Amino acid sequence: MTTLPFQTALVTGGAGFIGHHIARTLLLRGCKVRIIDDLSRGSRSRLGEIGAGAEFFEASILDNAALEKAIRGVEVIFHHGAWASVPQSVEQPMEYHEIDATGTLKILETARRLGVRKIVYAASSSAYGEQPELPKREDQLPAPISPYAVAKHVGELYMSVYARLHGMQTISLRYFNVFGPHQDPKSLYGAAIPAIVSRIVKGISPTIYGDGEQTRDFCYIDNVVEANLLAASSDLLAGQVVNVACGQRVSVNDIVRLANQFTGHAVKATYAPPRAGDVKDSWADCSLAEMLIGYKPKVFFEEGLKRWIEWYKASEYMKG
Repeated sequence: MTTLPFQTALVTGGAGFIGHHIARTLLLRGCKVRIIDDLSRGSRSRLGEIGAGAEFFEASILDNAALEKAIRGVEVIFHHGAWASVPQSVEQPMEYHEIDATGTLKILETARRLGVRKIVYAASSSAYGEQPELPKREDQLPAPISPYAVAKHVGELYMSVYARLHGMQTISLRYFNVFGPHQDPKSLYGAAIPAIVSRIVKGISPTIYGDGEQTRDFCYIDNVVEANLLAASSDLLAGQVVNVACGQRVSVNDIVRLANQFTGHAVKATYAPPRAGDVKDSWADCSLAEMLIGYKPKVFFEEGLKRWIEWYKASEYMKG
């Protein structure tokens, strides 16, 4: 295990799904970790999973005073503090812009003022929208179709601008459908894997929006954590945007089929009308991430799904 080239880091949204995995790994690698999270999306139970040693600020990234305290003196910021639901963003576009776009700008400006030079930003593949060309490449023009996607893309633009204007080392990692342990399957706006597979494990029909033939490039959480550490360890960051995924196309119907196969069930899905803002197909070309930061996925979909099912069966969620 190589030594990280930094000793102190802030994880915004560190009580969230992706953020807490990053914070936990940083601590295990000997890094001093701070977390800022208002717990509106994150949870104290995830903080417990991180382990002792992280300094926690219970506050919003929109809170200027708390943000300054959290950022002062760190070397790297992993910015994962965001709201992340496409359908909810359609209902609450103003709130999503404030948190996801304005919040990102606040982090950049506070970091610039305090001399923190390196920021790794959790961007979203939703920026590509419904462009038909596959796989998705970073040189394709963004075409977001939801307020969430717009706000996250604005964050990418700010990352690039601050790198250009102020010489900051920034990078935007465009995540494609991240899944793994500690995703909340009970969330009203839960991601596809926990929402669908948790019900199949219990022998209950999951609801699928659309015909189920929509495809996604599902990326297991370990790959995402590795991409973050690689990015934060690079000296080549200059506002770039790179895809982080597995380079695999998996349909929602495939999720149902494989979940049944791995659990020994024969549960059939219930189909509902498509949701506004959802894209039809998503599939990533990850060659730029490999070239720039050395990223290669290590855990692919079927193995990740088996791990998720194993975790879920032993979790508190299974009892509920």
